[in-house]
Amino acid sequence: MDDTKNSSSETPAASIGGENGAAHSAPGGAALIAEKVKHLPDSPGVYRMYGAGGDLLYVGKARSLKKRVASYTKLAGHSNRIARMIASTVQMEFISTATETDALLLEANLIKRLKPRYNVLMRDDKSFPYILLTGDHDFPQVVKHRGGRSRPGDYYGPFASAGAVTATLNALQKAFLLRSCSDSVFENRTRPCLLFQIKRCSAPCTGEIDREAYAGLVTEARDFLRGRSRKTQQQLVELMERASAELDFERASIYRDRIRALTQIQQHQGINPQTVAEADVFAAWTEGGQTCVQVFFFRAGQNWGNRAYFPRHDKELSTEEVLDAFLAQFYEDRPPPRMVLLSHDVPGRALLAEALTIRAGRKVAVGVPRRGEKRELVNHAQLNAREALGRRLAESSSQRKILEGVAEAFGLEQPPGRIEVYDNSHISGSQAVGGMIVAGPEGFVKNQYRKFNIKGEEIEPGDDYAMMREVLTRRFTRLLKESEGKPADDAWPDLILIDGGAGQLKVALDVLGELGIDSVTAVGVAKGPERDAGRERFFMAGRADFMMEPRNPVLYYLQRLRDEAHRYAIGSHRARRSKAIGVNPLDDVPGVGPGRKRALLQHFGSARAVARAGLSDLESVEGISAKVARAVYDHFHGNPDGTP
Repeated sequence: MDDTKNSSSETPAASIGGENGAAHSAPGGAALIAEKVKHLPDSPGVYRMYGAGGDLLYVGKARSLKKRVASYTKLAGHSNRIARMIASTVQMEFISTATETDALLLEANLIKRLKPRYNVLMRDDKSFPYILLTGDHDFPQVVKHRGGRSRPGDYYGPFASAGAVTATLNALQKAFLLRSCSDSVFENRTRPCLLFQIKRCSAPCTGEIDREAYAGLVTEARDFLRGRSRKTQQQLVELMERASAELDFERASIYRDRIRALTQIQQHQGINPQTVAEADVFAAWTEGGQTCVQVFFFRAGQNWGNRAYFPRHDKELSTEEVLDAFLAQFYEDRPPPRMVLLSHDVPGRALLAEALTIRAGRKVAVGVPRRGEKRELVNHAQLNAREALGRRLAESSSQRKILEGVAEAFGLEQPPGRIEVYDNSHISGSQAVGGMIVAGPEGFVKNQYRKFNIKGEEIEPGDDYAMMREVLTRRFTRLLKESEGKPADDAWPDLILIDGGAGQLKVALDVLGELGIDSVTAVGVAKGPERDAGRERFFMAGRADFMMEPRNPVLYYLQRLRDEAHRYAIGSHRARRSKAIGVNPLDDVPGVGPGRKRALLQHFGSARAVARAGLSDLESVEGISAKVARAVYDHFHGNPDGTP
């Protein structure tokens, strides 16, 4: 649910405290809040508190807007965090909702989208991967899926990582021989691919298996993914024994291999509970002012992996408060399971259960188990949370010392909170891509990485300086626009590293100077003679170029940053090049779909041969009408609109 759906129920108080109100001339803090309370309804809703300059401070929900907001008018009884927030408030906005459950869902949506300063923030918001068994083809495909569920089919998950999905998919292909190729590849196959040869696919594309038999494999795979693995395995054992009794040892060996694949999946799942078929297990551990929330996913009676989260929060918050805020954000855009098990009894547990039940359209139980296998699962998750947080605290201490060394090496006033590293990749100027990676106190921030497809038509092939100029200009022009010219938020880097020497550094300084940016330190990192690691030379404005001691930990760290930027830029370039190579010229011809494309390729042998063919040759292809032949001919001979 988002705020647009509730805009119709916004109270008059919202406009009084909104952007067009007179709050800018009114007093701030508790006095301003007291003015707002006079006009608020005694009904559920969501409120937003803003600071000077329009910065969003906090988003909160309430069963009664009037009573909840009135609590901020008291001068005593608040924690230091809340007192600071109240004192900084110069503006408020309100949205009424029909129920408290709607308020919870809207609050979670706004927090994830707007990221207020004083709220608990779930930082790793990457979507989870699923396994998709497609439902829009006669021969369903089994693939890894991430994102919206727009394609028809059955979705199984979530899995904690792409690696867990890949391992399960590999075993599923061995066990059920389902195709993984795309529909376009399927339509254009003329003989079985390698997967058929290594017994990972039944090759329905070339008729090696009929539709009925393939449907049987799909049913077995669906049963397995729904938790009926024992039934499926028993059926395979019976088929293997029957084939062996009939002396059909080749068929028996196929069933044997499928049984082994199923066993492999079950062994890799780790803990497989006997009494929990479908649940998410959340366990939190707080130490040193930080909290780790460990999430385990159980589906179909199997453990489908776990992931650790480290939400950003104020040190004054309790573990229960952090976990409570985290849960609402976690399920804001994810389908809940039938059961949610928690390590702590959070304040909003009943409200969360009600909201998840409404969202799922079925009952969702949210509980804190006290004994039995469910409690063992929670204890196991909490142990993992404790260990993960311990590792993170140790790494943070080491990382902090490294960043202090970076600040000393480059003359920064304080350790950098955000470092951006830039590199370009191309082959003689073709398919040029610029890459930007980001690092900070908590290591690489991969969801902030960016790639830039070099677009400048005036750039000479291989002109690295011009390419770097385009990348940096696009990056910082957009950053200025998004932050309204105020380089003060977390999106602004304290330090940028440019892969290259004095020339690349001059380009970076010119771009920053032209845009009026003087708060960012730029450093060029040139590779040593014969590209030897450890002999890098550093270039900075107003300072002679220099080298670091070969065994300096700061140098090792900078090498890691440079190598990560190089890896990312090369990977982006290869992906762009592969995409360009994989484009078939026939895909752009109007009226030519998969069937006609296959007919043309089979007749002429290649797209290039199709492009060189005469009109009469095209018309002679079986399945190609005179109209389609004319369209193909015109497309490749400079008459794409078909006019004479």
